[in-house]
Amino acid sequence: MTRLTIRHETRYDYEKPVGFGPHRLLVRPRDSHATRIVHASLSFSPAGETRWRYDALGNCLCLLTPHGEATALSIISELVIERFPAPLSPLRIDDPQTAMPIVYDRCDRLVLDPFIDPATEDPDDLLLNWVRRHVPRHDETALDLVMRLNASIHEAFDYSERPHGDAQSPAHTVATGSGACRDLAWLMVESLRRLGYAARFVTGYLYSPARSGIRGAGATHAWCEVFLPDLGWTEFDPTNGLAESSALIPVAVSRTPEEASPVGGSIRGDPGASTLTVRVDVRPTEPVKAAA
Repeated sequence: MTRLTIRHETRYDYEKPVGFGPHRLLVRPRDSHATRIVHASLSFSPAGETRWRYDALGNCLCLLTPHGEATALSIISELVIERFPAPLSPLRIDDPQTAMPIVYDRCDRLVLDPFIDPATEDPDDLLLNWVRRHVPRHDETALDLVMRLNASIHEAFDYSERPHGDAQSPAHTVATGSGACRDLAWLMVESLRRLGYAARFVTGYLYSPARSGIRGAGATHAWCEVFLPDLGWTEFDPTNGLAESSALIPVAVSRTPEEASPVGGSIRGDPGASTLTVRVDVRPTEPVKAAA
């Protein structure tokens, strides 16, 4: 078990005062067998109204509507969590559902279909040709194939930090050989879908101990979940070559990256020049000293 303190600050600065429409926040993990929330707080300026609900995928969603006009919008989420990742266990090769081609139970398939159908175009077959180089080997389990694909993206693609902007298309990532964490995660998601796997995009936080060599710390992070028979939804981070790691702290899952933005909303009026600043700090929680 790992207990961590997370501080996620999002700040928009505007040259001129603006009004604010509703904002959609995905900043709070959902309690589960793998993640327990010990403490959570959300502060924002200017003041406003909030309403919490779960979306269709079970993400914990906050709807924030700031009041009045201002030249800045600040949103700070602070969490203390305990993380309990499940260690990966080998899949039984004698179970036909664990070998390729992947086979899902009928009941599972009804739920998984939206995550099996690819969401991007590949007009020049760049992604398809890259995926074909990773076709399953004889008697290779589904888990082994996914682990191999995760390692291949980690080793073959350069990591390029890009603080803001949408995820680029997987075909573009293949063409350039580089991408930010969201680009590499999206490449893995769409590659697995073309092999018949159910895969989804995950956004959250990354714990990076000093001198660990982990890439993508200090901001929100993105990775991939794939549904495997006998294991269920399982985490893979191609940016760092991780699988089911306590360093990964999931907040939201989605079919596409656009649906998993941590903060999104609208403003009213002409803002002039504007800037966006995001800071994420994840560190071990200091133990509480016992009273003397």
